Amino acid sequence: MSEKITPKMGLFVARYLIHGNATLAAKEAGYAGASAHVTGAKLLKNAKVAAAIAERKARQNERLELTADKVLRELMKCAIWDIRDLYDEAGNLRAITDLDEITRAAIAGIDVETREVEVTGPAGTFARSVTRKFKMVDKVRALELLGKNQKLFTDKHEIEGKLTLEELVGGAA
Repeated sequence: MSEKITPKMGLFVARYLIHGNATLAAKEAGYAGASAHVTGAKLLKNAKVAAAIAERKARQNERLELTADKVLRELMKCAIWDIRDLYDEAGNLRAITDLDEITRAAIAGIDVETREVEVTGPAGTFARSVTRKFKMVDKVRALELLGKNQKLFTDKHEIEGKLTLEELVGGAA
């Protein structure tokens, strides 16, 4: 259990965990708006506040049964989906219930537009036209996040210059 924090700090922790914005959380907790960006940063560095945030996040992850493995599995689904799996062998769009788990996970959203269209014929009846637009997850972003997790992309910077032994050992004065 984390050490005691003030009620105002507790409110900051609660608000910060909602949206992850320290400045906004400080304002919402009642700290001065003009200096909320400084106050929020200081609160995040406060050992008691940091411990309270970590404890609450751990409890939340436990409630959600959120693990690194689950996150990576979902990212993997987003990275490996194949657009061909949206269609059957005849090229017709499959019903959502017929899609496999990986393809369903790759769908970020669906926009359905239904219109009544007049069919010209002896009865003058109407027909319904349904258009479905699928928004898919960003496959490249999912691959990027997986690659970062596996440390496949490391930024290396070359720095040229000369240092004396005194600078290396004792630091430059």
